Amino acid sequence: MKTEPTFEDILQAAERRKGVIDPSPVVRSGYYSRLFGAEVFLKLENLQETGSFKVRGAFNRIRLLNADEKEKGVIAASAGNHAQGVAWAAARLGISSLVVMPEDVSLRKLLSVKEYGAEVILKGTCYDDAYEHALNLAASTGRTLIPAFEDVHVMAGQGTIGLELSHLLDENTAVVVPIGGGGLISGIAIAAKSLCPGVTILGAQTESCPSVVRALGNGGTSLTEIGPTIADGIAVKRPGDLTLSVIRKWVDEVVAVDEETIAGAVLDLLDKSSVVAEGAGAAPIAAMMSAKFTSRAKRLILIVSGGNIEIHTMDRILHRGSIRMGRLIKIEVNLLDSPGSLWRLTGLLAEKKANILHIFHDRLNLSNPIQVSRVTLSLETRGHDHAREIVEALQHAGYDVILNPAVKKEDEKLRR
Repeated sequence: MKTEPTFEDILQAAERRKGVIDPSPVVRSGYYSRLFGAEVFLKLENLQETGSFKVRGAFNRIRLLNADEKEKGVIAASAGNHAQGVAWAAARLGISSLVVMPEDVSLRKLLSVKEYGAEVILKGTCYDDAYEHALNLAASTGRTLIPAFEDVHVMAGQGTIGLELSHLLDENTAVVVPIGGGGLISGIAIAAKSLCPGVTILGAQTESCPSVVRALGNGGTSLTEIGPTIADGIAVKRPGDLTLSVIRKWVDEVVAVDEETIAGAVLDLLDKSSVVAEGAGAAPIAAMMSAKFTSRAKRLILIVSGGNIEIHTMDRILHRGSIRMGRLIKIEVNLLDSPGSLWRLTGLLAEKKANILHIFHDRLNLSNPIQVSRVTLSLETRGHDHAREIVEALQHAGYDVILNPAVKKEDEKLRR
């Protein structure tokens, strides 16, 4: 039994997917090049048909099934992206698929898996719970289990990404990859370092589940509890033994970044590069923003591994990000409940070019005198300087302005 995929395995995987899975774009980012002080390229796996890189490994593994295995079908466990990859690949090859997903799985990913024709079972609260159930079902049904990462052929399929980077690889280049179970970074590392031994491979995890960081630190693979995270695609309690051995051998450095930085990277990718990324897909950008890597490179290739993000999650990220950038402020003022009071307030805001997104006129606030109303406004502004200008103008006009605590906190950060 092979201990890890070989470069030849990855080349064969690339041949198998020809005409089925197209290479994803690699685009240079002027914005990130300026921000990080290096030439930066984004590898856009979010543009794969299923919205993530997972289709590569799933297709390569399922393509190798024998006739009996194809007849019985396949089974997989996944928080979403691997499930979509397996469902899509199985449908493409005319094979039935059964997918076990956590009960709190992303609705978007759940619906996508069903649209690709897979039968879905919801079990447990995380990937690891779903995987245990899938193992039992595989034994009882005879279906072939398609692992999310702990499989030579799955890893080889993911490694085809590394082949598509060959024109950019040299000793001054670093490839930054998100890590969950480790299949993606393992495949890419083997491919990239086989092509160019001097290239640097860096991994990014979320601090809410830094399983590989801890395993590399303590030499084991004990379970890591999963905290609340928007990077559900890389929230894996324990990396595989195979993937971890590959990471130890081929990967130069792995760091974990906090959730707020990941959310900021999701927003930044959308705002600056028009790229929709899920939390896991934005982890490499977040890792560079956090400046935790000791490695320095003149060229960076950031793997945007997926773009399957819930609309409501993106909405929260956009609003929180707008507050941090000073583009959205929430203020409260007291007004005499008399004709013209609200008109004068909104007139002053119009004069200062503030866009009123929402206004609530509360005449029943018991903390105010009966003739005074509390008005709450959400305002769109051009940034922190503009927001301060608006607040100061209101205060100069005699209004006692109460600023939303989150907005006030961000403003104080900037002043320091």
